[in-house]
Parts: sequence; C-alpha cells; structure tokens
Amino acid sequence: MLGLGIDLFRYGGGPAGIVATGGTITQAGGYKIHTFTSSGTFTVESAPDGSEFEYLVVAGGGSGGGGSGAIGGGGGGAGGYREGSGFSLSPDSYTITVGAGGVGADRSQGTNGSNSVFSTITAAGGGAGGSDAIEGTGASGGSGGGGAGRSDVGGAGNTPSTSPSQGNNGGNGATTNTLAGGAGGGASAVGANAPVAAGGSGTSSSINGTSTFYAGGGGGGGSTYSIATAGGAGGAGGGGAGTGTSADGGNGTANTGGGGGASGWSTDSGTSFGGNGGSGIVIVRYAI
Repeated sequence: MLGLGIDLFRYGGGPAGIVATGGTITQAGGYKIHTFTSSGTFTVESAPDGSEFEYLVVAGGGSGGGGSGAIGGGGGGAGGYREGSGFSLSPDSYTITVGAGGVGADRSQGTNGSNSVFSTITAAGGGAGGSDAIEGTGASGGSGGGGAGRSDVGGAGNTPSTSPSQGNNGGNGATTNTLAGGAGGGASAVGANAPVAAGGSGTSSSINGTSTFYAGGGGGGGSTYSIATAGGAGGAGGGGAGTGTSADGGNGTANTGGGGGASGWSTDSGTSFGGNGGSGIVIVRYAI
C-alpha cells in the first residue's frame, strides 16, 4: 500500500499520469502547464500509453516598416499561431525554441520575426512591414507585413502553409489622397488596408488557464501627403500601434508574437524606426 501511495503522489493521478519538467510550471483546471517565454528544454520523464499533450506555439512578430519622406510604413505581421491537442510524445528531451521579434530599422523594412518550435510543430516568424525607401512590399511570414504607402501590397500570411492556417495577409498601402501604410496581418484577421490601418486581430487561447490574446498585427503608419492620416492601432494580441508622425512605431508586446507598429513620415534630418516585433511563446499542458 505504501508503494501505491508514492506512485499516486508522483504521477498526480495514478498510472495514467505524465511526469515532465521544463519551463515555468503551473496548474489550473485539472492541467499541469509548462510555459516557455525563452528557449529551453521540455523533458518527458514518463508518458504512459495513450498520454496526450496540448500545445500553443507562437513565433516572433515581424518589425514595422519605417516611414520614408511623406510615405508611411507598413505594420509588422504577427508571428505564426499554432495550437493543437491530442499530441503524442515519448519519454525524451525536446528542445523548445521561442522566436525573437524582428528588429525595426530607420526608414527601412527591418526584419521578420524568428520561428518558434516545439517537437514537430513550427510556427513561422511574422513578416516585416514594408518601407518605401528600401522595400515597399510587406514580407511574407506566419502573418504577412503590411505594404508601405504608394500602393505597395501586403505580404502573404500562412507562409509556409499549415492547416489550420497559422496567420493572415498584411494590408495594402493607400492608393489615393494619402501615402499611408497598410497593417500587419494577425492570427484571426487580415491587416487592414490604408489609411488608418489597424493591425489584424490575434486569437484568444485559454491554454494557460486564462483567456489571453496572442499574435496581433502591427498598425500601419500614417502620412502627411495630401490628407494627413494617423497611424493605425495594433491588433488584439500584442500588436504595436502605428504612428502618424515621425515618431517611432510602437513595439509588439513581449511573449505574444505581436507585430511591430509602423512609423509615419520622416524628415531628412530625423529618424523614423519601425517598432520591434514581440517575442513568441510556447506553452504545453496535459491532464493531471
């Protein structure tokens, strides 16, 4: 009887229980939850036959585009969002990669976010928003970056393709009366087209025990051309806000995969950095 009691305590529910380590461990709603806000290792010490895991993998968001002259930049695309259940793992150690957000640049496109990885599940980094000075078209990624002003198109989301889709396309830059940029795509919605382009909404998950939005797109940058326009709001899920002036775009929120907001117009003597993308996150849980 003593041995049985020890086993029940160790496995948290008898012979069907899972024993694992790694990340920050919490419990909620009958689940043990492992949260990785930086890269690490998830070690499964015991996983009896029929054990199932749930996961959330969100990549780093892309940076917003820097405005150039009177032309607003495009918002950064959110990091790819992948969530699933019924996932099987054997006892082993699994490397967890939490992708960094893309870094904004002065009057330039900046960079895509980095991938996040759990076992065989990879979420792609978000695409950087466009900047007319260097590359006006938004970059493709988990969600696509918005296109810069002067009719530049948004980047493709869900790149590479996954099912269900890991993200959406970025919005397009304005074609008339303003040179504002489009917004970055989010996990649940495309980025809005300019002007005043709000980032695409992210998706809510309760895998950590609390409903939380992740992977919102960055807002597009405004413009002073013909009709002055403000920057767009960031999408729910950590998207950074775009600006309508030469101020730098807002950064995506850390550990949400939010895209960076774009900056608006810039002067020759000033700077106009797109916002940085938010870093990603990996969460694994299982019943106890």
